Amino acid sequence: MAPLRLRIEGRTFRDAGNREVTLRGINVAGDAKYPTSPDLPSHKSDHFYDGDGVSFVGRPFSVDEAHVHFSRLKRWGYTLIRYVFTWEAIEHAGPGRYDEDWVQHTIRVLRLAKDYGFYVFMDPHQDVWSRFTGGSGAPMWTVYACGLNPRAFPATEAAWVHNTYPKPAEYPKMIWATNYSRLACQTIFTMFFAGKVFAPKAILDGKNIQDYLQDHFLHACGHLALRIQEAGDLENDVVIGWESMNEPNRGLVGFQDISVIPSEQKLQRGPSPTAWQAILLGSGRSCEMGTWEFGGLGPYKSGTTLVDPKGEIAWLPADCDDSRYGWKRDPGWRLGECIWAQHGVWNPSSDELLKKDYFAMDPETDRKIDYEYFTNKWFMSYYRRHKEVIMRIHSNAIMFCQPPVLEVPPSIKGTKDDDPNMVFSPHYYDGVTLMMKKWNRYWNVDVFGLLRGRYLSPAFAIKIGETAIRNCFRDQLSAIRREGTDYMGIHPCVFTEIGIPYDMDNKYAYKTGDFSSQSSAMDANHFALEGSGANGYTLWVYTAENNHEWGDLWNGEDLSIFSVDDNILPLSPSAGDKGKTSASTSTTSVDDRNLKQTLSTTSMSSLRRSNTPAAIGSNPGYRAAEAYVRPSPIATVGNVLSSGFDLRSCTFTLALECENPATEEVATEVFLPEYHFPQDDIDVNVSTGKWTIDVEDAGGAVIQVLRWQHERGKQNLTVKGVKTRQGTSLGQEEEAPGYLEQCRQSGCAVM
Repeated sequence: MAPLRLRIEGRTFRDAGNREVTLRGINVAGDAKYPTSPDLPSHKSDHFYDGDGVSFVGRPFSVDEAHVHFSRLKRWGYTLIRYVFTWEAIEHAGPGRYDEDWVQHTIRVLRLAKDYGFYVFMDPHQDVWSRFTGGSGAPMWTVYACGLNPRAFPATEAAWVHNTYPKPAEYPKMIWATNYSRLACQTIFTMFFAGKVFAPKAILDGKNIQDYLQDHFLHACGHLALRIQEAGDLENDVVIGWESMNEPNRGLVGFQDISVIPSEQKLQRGPSPTAWQAILLGSGRSCEMGTWEFGGLGPYKSGTTLVDPKGEIAWLPADCDDSRYGWKRDPGWRLGECIWAQHGVWNPSSDELLKKDYFAMDPETDRKIDYEYFTNKWFMSYYRRHKEVIMRIHSNAIMFCQPPVLEVPPSIKGTKDDDPNMVFSPHYYDGVTLMMKKWNRYWNVDVFGLLRGRYLSPAFAIKIGETAIRNCFRDQLSAIRREGTDYMGIHPCVFTEIGIPYDMDNKYAYKTGDFSSQSSAMDANHFALEGSGANGYTLWVYTAENNHEWGDLWNGEDLSIFSVDDNILPLSPSAGDKGKTSASTSTTSVDDRNLKQTLSTTSMSSLRRSNTPAAIGSNPGYRAAEAYVRPSPIATVGNVLSSGFDLRSCTFTLALECENPATEEVATEVFLPEYHFPQDDIDVNVSTGKWTIDVEDAGGAVIQVLRWQHERGKQNLTVKGVKTRQGTSLGQEEEAPGYLEQCRQSGCAVM
């Protein structure tokens, strides 16, 4: 049996040459959250509720366009792709009805990813459950299966949905995430993870709703895994593993008193009901509740408001035709009535709350539930099933385990769940910048430290000055990684989401081309990643259709490193034709075998332009690309001790330790982007050995790689490039000259 292309050894990734692999990755793509037919980004409402007949064929992008996107990402130095897909894409037509056209499209795109040498792991993505509850992920029929009526969500505020918001351009920023604390999400996640305990009357086809939902979700993932295996050339060669559900949430499980907002509920924006008020709203009752805004130190109460559904309820009506999807609902589960009333939580006749602590204790153990208890019991029960389904098909799949965001990881160290082929895959965002959509270089907050109770007062968690802020980010990521080791055992850590908003300061950069704030924020995040000791990351996000008006075309978010309205960071004019070396020279030629591909993949600045109004911003910039197109170890002989890139001085450093020397056949390799390190202006210093700088052609994408042959023991590498100004408008240049033009400029012969 041939050695695996990538394997885990303790807390590191190793390649076939036993070198440590550093995974520098990107989420592909944000477009996968909404269908292609009809084309329904979140600001459109037409045909929104026709959820059964949609198609996601063409997501994340078409096969014809894939070469341009993959070539671009490879040139920017990415080696890992978190492949975003949704349950809805597979099973939108109804329970057990899979979209084989979408599956085959996915296989074709994965084959192209293979041509570029990417590692890929599959991400069954969700945000606040579904498009129909304000996010992405699950099919519409799952909402009906839970007895809910998505058409009634606007009136009852059971979910804030961008597609149904009266004025989509005024949809409050980041309010979508508050859907986790509204009725629809709270109910569905409770059912998905713990329905057998808290909703025992919720029976479909003889199964509790927990098993019904989990079975269908996992079988859909298993179906895709099987088709990938049957393709014959993808499993392990490109698809190295699978992640568990994106950003799982406990729903109501563990709420000690549903009549108050839990102290651990840190995110509040807009009208913010307690769980009890959300239940009342869902049954047509009016409620007065607090309204919240988000300030520098978190949410603060800004006033009160009356929300009146005027008698409309969020539950399916009693006379609803429940045979549409072929299931049989148990007679004990009555439509037209709140599921929690049916379990004695409250009395609809008197609107009296009877069991405010209904979700506080585990009736199976009589133990108090907190988030940690939820994670260890209900999340891990789901995760074990997820792992079993995938590994029954892909037996050596690397499993990326993603516990609830910023919560204490599951206590599995030393248990049978402490699988040596598992990766800890947390998420991290600078919440202040994300919520405020502003980079504050003067102060920020140690959010993770606050969550773990490391400060006597929130005031002590404030960090003053840009250096302190950068160090704070690094220390938070380091603490998250160490916590994973403490609770889960020794495993690689890959941050599978981290990123910044680009529409800062009311889209100032789009009007001026000045992305200096974005560049500073992006550089601070990468500084944190490089200093945290993590084994890799996948930046959120690459969105193929991002534009200045609607951002990522989903809930007002704008985190994509690419936009059709911005320019592509230029390459050195000589990129792609020759390699400057200290000891040897490598050339890449263009011939009749690769000419067509290279012309089609590297010479286009973008595939399309948007119709963004000039008033929003028509001054394209480089989208802070100098901060994310950065050098990084690719494969290191021995172990990486530290590595990092100082953007201001354009200096890359790498420290390693090895028992065996690096040779010409098995050398330490580093990606050097030509924007920072043009071939005629690089200063390299090594502790021992010799180095070469070569230019490679990976499926049509040209990348510059430093190869270093060094002695055993502790070794150091320093590479200095050309300093540039961060984030400023660099002109109106298009993407670098095409491959053919580059060769012409350098005198390369073309067959």
